[in-house]
Amino acid sequence: MIDSSLKQMAAALASKRISSVELTQLFLDRIDRLNPRINAFITVDPERSLTQAKAADVRIARGDAGPLTGIPIAHKDIFCAKGWRTTCGSRMLDNFIAPYDAHVISQFDQAGAVNLGKTNMDEFAMGSSNETSYFGVVRNPWDLARVPGGSSGGSAAAVAARMAPAATGTDTGGSMRQPASLCGLSGLKPTYGICSRYGMIAFASSLDQAGPMAKSAEDLAWMMNVMAGFDARDSTSLERAKEDYTRDLDRPLAGLKIGLPKEYFADGLSDGVARVVQEAIDQYRKLGAHTVEISLPNTRLSIPVYYVLAPAEASSNLSRYDGVRYGYRAPEYSDLADMYCKTRAQGFGAEVKRRILIGTYVLSAGYYDAYYLQAQKIRRLIAQDFVEAFKKCDVIMGPAAPGTAFKIGEKAHDPVAMYLEDLYTIAVNLAGLPGMSIPAGFSDGLPVGLQIIGNYFSEARMLGIGHQYQQVTDWHTRMPEGIA
Repeated sequence: MIDSSLKQMAAALASKRISSVELTQLFLDRIDRLNPRINAFITVDPERSLTQAKAADVRIARGDAGPLTGIPIAHKDIFCAKGWRTTCGSRMLDNFIAPYDAHVISQFDQAGAVNLGKTNMDEFAMGSSNETSYFGVVRNPWDLARVPGGSSGGSAAAVAARMAPAATGTDTGGSMRQPASLCGLSGLKPTYGICSRYGMIAFASSLDQAGPMAKSAEDLAWMMNVMAGFDARDSTSLERAKEDYTRDLDRPLAGLKIGLPKEYFADGLSDGVARVVQEAIDQYRKLGAHTVEISLPNTRLSIPVYYVLAPAEASSNLSRYDGVRYGYRAPEYSDLADMYCKTRAQGFGAEVKRRILIGTYVLSAGYYDAYYLQAQKIRRLIAQDFVEAFKKCDVIMGPAAPGTAFKIGEKAHDPVAMYLEDLYTIAVNLAGLPGMSIPAGFSDGLPVGLQIIGNYFSEARMLGIGHQYQQVTDWHTRMPEGIA
């Protein structure tokens, strides 16, 4: 059952071959056994999860079940869930119990899904390796000496190790697609505004986007049918008609035009990843697609632009953590100013402090025009590159990450090397486009992801493109050795 798709699990629940309580307990047992080694979960509450599972079984028995009713889903610990400890991977929120549900959480609750637990993550979603978490490093199930990627590394590791059938994540600059690539999963970053950010603890508000992580593109489509939708409480939520994201899963690929950016196949890409990506593109040609070369000339500027804009927004968003209203407070201080200083010094980790300092600097008088304003102008040029590219193609394909999972500690003391892990993903967030990573093969025994970038609101088509590839390949079904 642990290798079943969400569709297969729903069928088993509907036919009474298994109950939601039994299914939930199966995954809780795996968490209990595997999490001490992998550290994918921060908080697990079996009693609460099993109570939800019992309610789901009642709902199934009376014929009131939806597609995900009774299915356990893990949630990145960036989403507030009422009554659940919600830490965002930080000491600052170590003792915070959320008093309300994020919109994404409430959508899954209404669908009857079971909250399996809260997954580990880079502190405040700042990182590409899941090494900045206050609760310790997450280990990649494919090689426990390597990182799972970040910041949604806990969600990725949980699904890869079959401790959860699927999980939620967030993507600010590649934080679902990069760990999906490194852990051999499918992960979708939707168009900005499709999934509400209400109750999702903010990092960089103009870039953050919630999305699903699962074994297959089909599973992602099932999750998007629950996650997506307008929410009046989020001013950036898009008011659009509800979609069926499974509608294009069986659509043939004949005539599909795939754009291959020359900038994605240049210096910085490992030979092993390049080989796997090219083989995946060759498979798409066999399925009836054809390729065209395109250019995204401002891609090289995406990392410097991101590391001006994202820290600027982070410095503003994280100013609320002052030790007064909620969260960590320094135990000893002399006055209010001293409490602020000590609380933030003790509550935040090194990477968060670095980004707050950078963000405050670029927003300060005398530097705003030179850095922040210039970055916003270049952001527009990056988005325009995609507008021009989509005049020539239907989707864009390339690597999701420049290499495979690296060893824990290998890049921890080199911020620039760490930032370059998001070389192929950041531009998508800057433009607000949807992007997806699907398993495409292995290099030296480690997973490699193929990135698919679509035009605005083309998620259903992208999921169909991913699904058709997964109908003729089995990379998405592979499971790490030793994780039984």
